[in-house]
Amino acid sequence: MIDFIVWVVTNIALAPYHLFLAIINPQAWLNWADPEALVRFIYYGGSIEFFFVMLTTFLVITALGMFWKREILWGCVRGLETFANLVGRTAAWVGLIMVLQQVMIVFLQRIFRVAEIQLGPLGTAFSQDLSWWSEELKLYNAMIVCLCCTYTFVQGGHVRVDLVYSAVSHRTKRLIDMFGCLFFMIPATLITYLYAWFFMWRHLVVPNPSASSTLDRMLMQARILRWNVETIGFSPNGFNAYFLFKVLLVAFCVLVLIHAMAFFWRSYLEYVEGEESAGKYLDKDVMGDEAEEFAHEAHSGST
Repeated sequence: MIDFIVWVVTNIALAPYHLFLAIINPQAWLNWADPEALVRFIYYGGSIEFFFVMLTTFLVITALGMFWKREILWGCVRGLETFANLVGRTAAWVGLIMVLQQVMIVFLQRIFRVAEIQLGPLGTAFSQDLSWWSEELKLYNAMIVCLCCTYTFVQGGHVRVDLVYSAVSHRTKRLIDMFGCLFFMIPATLITYLYAWFFMWRHLVVPNPSASSTLDRMLMQARILRWNVETIGFSPNGFNAYFLFKVLLVAFCVLVLIHAMAFFWRSYLEYVEGEESAGKYLDKDVMGDEAEEFAHEAHSGST
């Protein structure tokens, strides 16, 4: 146990040093024309060093907000919630594109018996079989789920299975939120991210990277590293960009992780400042219908 504590403290102490090295040597991990730089990016993206850099950043910001100025935490909360809303509100328009494309496919396939659709924006030609466009609809679904998840969380749109939450006091609710953030939301998303990160790269480069490989071993393989983007579909003429689903999975994990920090800080601030701070600075969508808004709040457990 003592060895583990020493290991954690050592890595936290080294985190600023690792961050400083990454900042002053961007070419060592961002110059993807160099296979060794790409290998470093892949390795450190799912490494212990990166984890402790993020953990240390979270701890420092939390400590500054708790013991110096709470406005620091409120600023982080507002910034991260604005980012989540911006991404979600933008990605939500994909739903309209999905509906229009589905209508177009039905009309062209069932009425005009068209076998393929060709688009020519800005003088270019992009032609694919009708089955390709049909399977692409799954990508739109994935974009809405992955990119609108934190936006829905900010808006209180996720369904809650409420056993005790609504019956307890304001501060007890905030304690439950903080506990859930630290012991459920963040750990579960971290595990998903670590799997998703290497799962994504195994469909982008060869030889396939592994979470168990050391940096030295991966650097030795850099000389034979090459891009090998997955373009295999489930049908001969079907959608063939399934690697985008792996990218979206990583994006989903990153969005949830950064919002978990914002949610923890908001819960702490609302706990400290009392019930009058509930929903402070929260940018929620206005539906324009009081009955609908009340039903939404009841459905999400906000009332």
